[in-house]
Amino acid sequence: MAGSYERLSPSGEKKCSPEENVFCLSKLTYAWFSRLISIGYKKPLERDDLFELNESDSPYSVCPNFEKQWRKEIQKSAAGLMAASYIKRMLCKSKTTSFHKQSLILPLWQTFKFLLIKVAFLKVAADILPFMSSQIMKSMITLSENHPGSYGSGYGYAIALFFVAFSQTLLHQLYQRNNMLTAVKIKTAVVGLLYKKALTLANSSQRKYTTGEIVNLMSADAQQLMELTVNINLLWSAPFQIIVAVVFLWKELGSSALAGVAVLLLVIPINALIAAKVKSLKKSQMRYSDQRVKLLSEMLHGIKILKLYAWEPSYQRKVMNIREREVDVLKSSGYLTTYSMLTLTCIPFMVSLATFGVFFYLDKENVLTATKVFTSITLFNILRLPLFDLPSVISAVAQTKVSLRRLEDFLCAEDLNPEDVNTSYSGNHAVGFIGASFRWEKNGLPILKNLSVSIPEGSLVAVVGQVGSGKSSFLSAILGEMEKLEGTVQRRGSVAYVAQQAWIQNDSLQENILFGANLNRSYYELVLESCALLPDLEQLPKGDQTEIGERGVNISGGQKQRVSLARAVYSNADLYLLDDPLSAVDVHVGKHLFEKLIGPSGLLKNKTRVLVTHNLMLLPHADLIIVMEEGKISEMGTYWELISKKANFVELIQVFGAENRSEATTPKEVISSKEECQLERSLKQRELRKLKHSSFDQWKILTNNKEKVATGGMKLSVVLKYLQAFSWRWMWLTIAAYVGQNALAIGQNLWLSTWTAETAKASDFTEWKQSQNYKLGIYGLLGFLQGLLVCCGAYVLTRGSLCASQELHHQLLDSVMHLPLQHFETNPVGQIINRFTKDLFIVDVRFHYYLRTWLNCTLDVIGTILVITFASPLFIVAVIPLGYLYFTIQRYYIASSRQIRRLAGASHSPVISHFSATVLGRSTIRAFGHQERFIRKNYDVVYENLVYFYNNVISNRWLSVRLEFLGNLMVFFAALFVVLAGNTVSSSTVGLSISYALNIIQSLNFWVRKACEIETNAVSIERVCEYANMDKEEPWITSKRPPVGWPDRGIIQFVNYKAQYRKDLDLALDDISFQTQSKEKIGIVGRTGAGKSTLTNSLFRILEGSGGKIIIDGIDISTIGLHDLRRNLNIIPQDPVLFSGTLQSNLDPLGKHSDIELWEALELCHLKGFVESLPKKLLHEISEGGENLSIGQRQLVCLARVLLRKAKILVLDEATASVDMETDNLVQSTIKREFYNCTILTIAHRLHTVMDSERVLVLDAGRILEYDTPNNLLQRKGAFSEMVAEAGITR
Repeated sequence: MAGSYERLSPSGEKKCSPEENVFCLSKLTYAWFSRLISIGYKKPLERDDLFELNESDSPYSVCPNFEKQWRKEIQKSAAGLMAASYIKRMLCKSKTTSFHKQSLILPLWQTFKFLLIKVAFLKVAADILPFMSSQIMKSMITLSENHPGSYGSGYGYAIALFFVAFSQTLLHQLYQRNNMLTAVKIKTAVVGLLYKKALTLANSSQRKYTTGEIVNLMSADAQQLMELTVNINLLWSAPFQIIVAVVFLWKELGSSALAGVAVLLLVIPINALIAAKVKSLKKSQMRYSDQRVKLLSEMLHGIKILKLYAWEPSYQRKVMNIREREVDVLKSSGYLTTYSMLTLTCIPFMVSLATFGVFFYLDKENVLTATKVFTSITLFNILRLPLFDLPSVISAVAQTKVSLRRLEDFLCAEDLNPEDVNTSYSGNHAVGFIGASFRWEKNGLPILKNLSVSIPEGSLVAVVGQVGSGKSSFLSAILGEMEKLEGTVQRRGSVAYVAQQAWIQNDSLQENILFGANLNRSYYELVLESCALLPDLEQLPKGDQTEIGERGVNISGGQKQRVSLARAVYSNADLYLLDDPLSAVDVHVGKHLFEKLIGPSGLLKNKTRVLVTHNLMLLPHADLIIVMEEGKISEMGTYWELISKKANFVELIQVFGAENRSEATTPKEVISSKEECQLERSLKQRELRKLKHSSFDQWKILTNNKEKVATGGMKLSVVLKYLQAFSWRWMWLTIAAYVGQNALAIGQNLWLSTWTAETAKASDFTEWKQSQNYKLGIYGLLGFLQGLLVCCGAYVLTRGSLCASQELHHQLLDSVMHLPLQHFETNPVGQIINRFTKDLFIVDVRFHYYLRTWLNCTLDVIGTILVITFASPLFIVAVIPLGYLYFTIQRYYIASSRQIRRLAGASHSPVISHFSATVLGRSTIRAFGHQERFIRKNYDVVYENLVYFYNNVISNRWLSVRLEFLGNLMVFFAALFVVLAGNTVSSSTVGLSISYALNIIQSLNFWVRKACEIETNAVSIERVCEYANMDKEEPWITSKRPPVGWPDRGIIQFVNYKAQYRKDLDLALDDISFQTQSKEKIGIVGRTGAGKSTLTNSLFRILEGSGGKIIIDGIDISTIGLHDLRRNLNIIPQDPVLFSGTLQSNLDPLGKHSDIELWEALELCHLKGFVESLPKKLLHEISEGGENLSIGQRQLVCLARVLLRKAKILVLDEATASVDMETDNLVQSTIKREFYNCTILTIAHRLHTVMDSERVLVLDAGRILEYDTPNNLLQRKGAFSEMVAEAGITR
């Protein structure tokens, strides 16, 4: 494993963490890490500055070790299941038989048991030492009471106190380091297993888990498991500390200590009840958070639809409604936490009050001495944290059980059965089905029925049929993606798969094509040429090294499909499964791909090719045609065999022929070879001209789509933004409450000190005893007032923090919705989702906790220093230099810590993005057999995230050791100065001074740590607020509103219109001038990059003009609001985007239409029969991205949306590219009939859809080449005539 693990720095030297090889003292004090802190102080840290992981901590060794144990668990579970079924057969008495269910706990224990045991031993040692400190302090007070001025023993105790405290520091930090790294190893192991499982899930299991839910298992449930591991030792450590403290208290105060125990026993169950209620509220909050993030994720992936239809406000309200319910739950949780704060702060007081009260009550002769009081108070303070932590960790165990169940359910979900496809058989066929039936869902109906077909090796097979007939499912069955019900599936050799919706990685174009293979330059060039990608590469700023965004957002649909094809071709597989790859490309490109690649003389001519297609012109060239109908093979044979049968196939051909008026129904060539040569020459000349001018989709190219990492200190403006959102009123009330409660806490201890001082001086205790009830009453009153202020402080802090959360979320959502579309197409969606999840979680839950803790620690530290200085004025001499060192260390450390945290925040996005991309592309990954490579890639991105985590953990330990060492010095000086004071100080002053000094170690450590946490977590506020400063699109609504009913004629006029996507790019539209008539039907044609989509973007003001204007019915569209424009235009976009939810909500998100209107629209789209066959009809649940509908059906749903929106102008952006010819014909007739009184602009790959337009606009390189009626353009023998000839259309 070591060989595979080695990582090299850019200089080529192995750069591992030096931790394993340094001396013991350096390892214990983290001195080896000082070099990195020093670098971070001088300049912002970068990735190359950080230390690599130790080999044993890397996912390359952690994940395989854990998977080995998990496999054993699966085998044990399988054996248990076999035994259970055997017993059930033997004893048919009971209906159910239990068997061993796969559990995560045992494999985790087997993998990490030695680490967990080591951590437990360190915890025991660290827990014992604070009790030793309390006993040394007791000895010092006793010495002061009985032998004042005994310097020798006093110095010895002071030194002993220092060494015990320093040993505790080293042990505690070693425990924390090992504990955190063990916990993150457990998370890494689980994430690795989840990733592997996501690649093997059966389709029936996939449908239970959306992409968001699977990502949530990785980010939330695995995180929950890690957080429990961090705190799991408290389950035994807290009771251990409580028992030891009670034993020592019994020694001091006898049986009255039981009164304190009784208070503890009363507080623990109440705390546990509250923790359980908080857990239940947290589950509700997580449910709302999941809903909100799922909706946001779909909105961001479908943002183009939201902008084109002006649906942003509607969906924004949906998100805000979920958010309000989430904040209500957070509010209830915050109020319950108020009680937890009360018990945490007041437990020492409540226990001491009960104990001292019973101490007096049991025996009237009992007297409180300084020894008893301050030893007891020190022990009470030790009790505070375990008592607060125990209910929380019990609650966390219950919560983690839920997460474990979710993880186990997913990991035990059904996998694909590799035995469904037989890959070793005799015969010379590449693919064979023998009586095979398949279904998608476990209890669903068969989708493919009784398939029997044999596909010879090296043949070209075309699969045709209507929308929803089972064409894509046929390919899935070959891949083994469907559940086989009966029969046999045979497949030989390696597979390459081109999905109907191309899956593109967020990587360079070259890496997308190579797909993990080595570069063979000559073959690579041949593939690029065959896939018609060479002209595209010349237009990309970095050629094939240009980075493609998430889901291929920065390239067109046709380019995505060609990159996907190139990936398949480069793999040089034996079997090619091509799911309608030609529907998304221009006609001439489709012809090129068929001739050079797929067809009988193409690059793949000797390979087996199964091509799903709607382009029936290609069928004469196929060796075998399979006609699908309702999941069955209705006909099969060669082109001429099927023609002679006079069956369904002929009807398809006739529909296509009537639509195209094409001679393609015979295998003759449409144009002669001489004409073709002339055409090729003119096309090449045109391509060269276009290259000079076209801006292609360069605007979308990701010049730097990596998440930006801020540098430098926390900006004051960020803090002010948070405080403004928090509300100044709540802020000042919070400060007042916390100052008050800390003052009262000091008052209690000073009161006890005065009381015990009187005891030491009293010669006759009669008077002292008479006043003890009064003094105990004052002590109780101070505690009661402190408790009241604690409640007030927690309440106002909760109110303020929730105000801030709500306000910042609203600002973020509003800012994101107002971003121009260009932003979403040049930046990964994961970056925005990260703001709404991880960063907002910190704003919601963490940030105000850090603020509260820091404020408390600040006041605690100030109070402690004042008390010790009051007791020993010489202490100020030590405080000044120690204080200076504290602030120096803090300033020195915080620069590195902040930057590591920022880098870690940015490193989380690639983990989520890679996970999401894998889930979306798992069919392609499995088809190519690249699971292991992607698992390795997952290790790489997780490794990078862990490097930041590791450096962050070590930086925290480095700080803690140094701060606690200074705290230990403070304890030493406090003890030393009371020894030096000799007879001049009372024993009560000694007790007060040392008990406060022991307390200050944690307070000072917490103080600096929380100051750093505030600064590093303020990065999340910074990231949430940064969208407010980004460039926004123009206002949605302006003071100038168009008249009601506008546009009423639908006349569009472009006047010298110019547009460019960025100022540094060429014009995408150059001097465009044309005008439509009212109700005119305009066809817009042009090759890739001609400017067709740019024209649409300009009409909807997705792209703002840089010259000229667009006038619709007399109104310059740049003078009105975007929503006033977009709501009055209609469009069927190229990509059919659906959102999860009901079919009804997809058709009518704004709820403006009746059911009758919806059914009418469905009938017009030829979907009524399909929807009526669904059990829930209009309430049929659409899965994420519309995955449970075919692409053709999704396109028809989008058509239904448009039929419901009444507007005078309709844009069809290649609207029927994904439907068969018969459906296309029906859709075209519906559009003609229903939109007869509208102006229609049609952009189409299939030229036959624009042949009956009244006029055709021909674009090239952003300019108008021709604009006339189709007949006139054909007679002119120009660019349009060439394109028509090339498409094989005759008039």
